[in-house]
Amino acid sequence: MFNRRRFIQFTSLGSLSLLFKQGYAEKLSKNNPIVISTWAPNVLANQVAWKTLASGGRAVDAVESGVQIPEADPKDQSVGYGGFPDRDGKVTLDACIMDEKGNCGAVMFLEGIKHPIKVARLVMEKTPHVQLVGEGAQQFAIQQGFKIENLLTEQSAKAYREWLKNADYDPMVIPELLKKQGQIDNHDTIGMIAMDVNGNFGGACTTSGMAFKMRGRVGDSPIIGAGLFIDNEIGAATATGVGEEVVRICGAHTVVELMRQGYSPQAACKFTVERIIRLRGAKAKELQVGFIAINKKGAHGGYALQKGFTYAVHTMEGSKVFKAKSVYD
Repeated sequence: MFNRRRFIQFTSLGSLSLLFKQGYAEKLSKNNPIVISTWAPNVLANQVAWKTLASGGRAVDAVESGVQIPEADPKDQSVGYGGFPDRDGKVTLDACIMDEKGNCGAVMFLEGIKHPIKVARLVMEKTPHVQLVGEGAQQFAIQQGFKIENLLTEQSAKAYREWLKNADYDPMVIPELLKKQGQIDNHDTIGMIAMDVNGNFGGACTTSGMAFKMRGRVGDSPIIGAGLFIDNEIGAATATGVGEEVVRICGAHTVVELMRQGYSPQAACKFTVERIIRLRGAKAKELQVGFIAINKKGAHGGYALQKGFTYAVHTMEGSKVFKAKSVYD
């Protein structure tokens, strides 16, 4: 029976069907293009990225277009427009991008720009630098034609006002919402990685960071080697959750290096998660971190500290959501 779900799947792959008729299916099947992203709701972001992959485009172009979906979604309060503000009521954004040649760009503590991933791409391509921060990143964005926008929606402003009623600016005091840090309702990022028809990788991370974070706080998402890393000979990895913990172990880089040693993507993610436990001990039971990865064969995997972490995958066979295994149940 050709039900609604099948209809949506076939509609999203309509352009791919045309390519089949043109004899392109054989080329696609050789490298089995794939895009995966953190968290189940990002199946929509994957669909946008897949359009680029299905037309033979580069993985880096696919991920850049894909992550712009949650960046522009006011209902996603962990990424871009509509993100939760910091403790001063300001929405600040972080993002990074990396291509198959090792080129990379990042922006941190960026205000007023809806699509920080696009600015990160320009940092990669139009400057000799990898990272731009704060006022300098914003100035560069304006020079590149971006417009300053108010990114604080009424929904997030309301949440901020509620927090202010009992707020304590003590940096060692964790707001109530942050007790769920790294979980689905405060997951801190979208990380997306892809492999294209040529067997090349691309990756992107973008976030508005933890709700009510200290002014100026930056997590792992815009840091190459922490929130995202690619080695075109081996594979790609990205992270989500409590960024400080990912930075401590250079998480994404660790995952990729383990795959270099022969670990499967899932085994590499698991070993990296367990490294957090070895480093942080009992503290790890209070945290959430998750990793996803793909290797040169197109195999994928994910693992997390706590249950509840999901990731979305899109291939020639369509879209699917996976529940990642975890250390703590």
